[in-house]
Amino acid sequence: MIALTGSLRVFVCTQPADMRRSFDGLCGMAQNLMKQDPLSGHLFLFRNRNRDRLKILYWNNDGLVIWYKRLEQGTWQVPWRAPHFLIQML
Repeated sequence: MIALTGSLRVFVCTQPADMRRSFDGLCGMAQNLMKQDPLSGHLFLFRNRNRDRLKILYWNNDGLVIWYKRLEQGTWQVPWRAPHFLIQML
């Protein structure tokens, strides 16, 4: 369970990710593209090129968790200008 607190940040990678990536690959993207620590307890969102699949990487005190969502129809809309952006939970 994720505690939605004011300190929780959601980092969204706007560059497409290969959905075959798992823990190590997504951690590498968080570190190299987003310049963030994947063990920080924040959420890291990654989407595929077609924008119909989404993975969320999260550290929950004793290990990494990946949630995976596949849309059956439609796509997610993502800003394209920056390599990543931040959503701050208030």
